[in-house]
Amino acid sequence: QVQLVESGGGLVQPGGSLRLSCAASGSIFRAYTMDWYRQAPGKQRDLVAGITPGGSTNYADSVKGRFTISRDNAKFVVYLEMSNLKPEDTAVYYCHAALTTNQRYQYWGQGTQVTVSP
Repeated sequence: QVQLVESGGGLVQPGGSLRLSCAASGSIFRAYTMDWYRQAPGKQRDLVAGITPGGSTNYADSVKGRFTISRDNAKFVVYLEMSNLKPEDTAVYYCHAALTTNQRYQYWGQGTQVTVSP
């Protein structure tokens, strides 16, 4: 019903920046809360940032002040701008969508690898 396609991952040096994108299709983008999660090997998948249809945002304490989530409702895309990256940010980053009116409807992207290393 909803397809999420991520892009923008890659290898970056500590202190560098990266911008992830998630393009949504198959449903009404404006009705969904959009999130970014990440999962490192052997670790659980944790919420990094989220943005509601109204534009309200929230961030994990570990990324607050360094990451920015935004959405372009006209293009059906959500972004995660990451700056001052640290090795601890290395993980697979996943896009997530939850229907605001019924959170039973939740969808995940395929994941994109972010590696922070010298």
